[in-house]
Amino acid sequence: MRDKIRFKHYSIRTEQAYLDWIRRFILFHAKRHPAEMGAPEVAAFLTHLATVGRVAASTQNQALSALLFLYREVLGIELPWMENMQRAKRSQKLPVVLTVNEVRMLLAHMEGLDWLMASLLYGTGMRLMACVRLRVKDLDFEMKQITVRNGKGGKDRVTMLPEPMKGPLREHLRRVEAIHEQDLDAGLGAVYLPYALERKYPNANREWG
Repeated sequence: MRDKIRFKHYSIRTEQAYLDWIRRFILFHAKRHPAEMGAPEVAAFLTHLATVGRVAASTQNQALSALLFLYREVLGIELPWMENMQRAKRSQKLPVVLTVNEVRMLLAHMEGLDWLMASLLYGTGMRLMACVRLRVKDLDFEMKQITVRNGKGGKDRVTMLPEPMKGPLREHLRRVEAIHEQDLDAGLGAVYLPYALERKYPNANREWG
């Protein structure tokens, strides 16, 4: 399953989520092999998620997508009945948009890394995971911009780096670089690199950038 996901260049979070759902599906049915199961077992699992697990519609749909991938791409079993399964519908809700003053009040009650990330999200328009995955090399203090890599739709884009964030970000990077040096001394400090980049650039996963 992992090999097939990486062959198709799915994101690491999708890989982790799909593997977890397949593991849960197999354990739910007392470790039976998926090839021995069919529509009733899939429907029972998805129903259990909704009724007992009380998962959101998006979560239930992700589980179904993982099962579709398993049967079609890994086991090579075409299951038309699964394609036609009714997906859970998400409830339609209007987004809540805070006013400028409300954002100021919210940020005033935050501190440290939480404040820094929340300020970046508000000031740059980045999505949460784009902020979490932000690299040192993606920050351009001179041009006052941030490069968002592999964003929605797998696209790269550039967004602004707010002037008030430059000082706190530089201070944060000074602290993190010291921690990174300690990690390297302990034989740690490596990050995940996709698409075999770790083999092509053996030391890149430990570089400060």
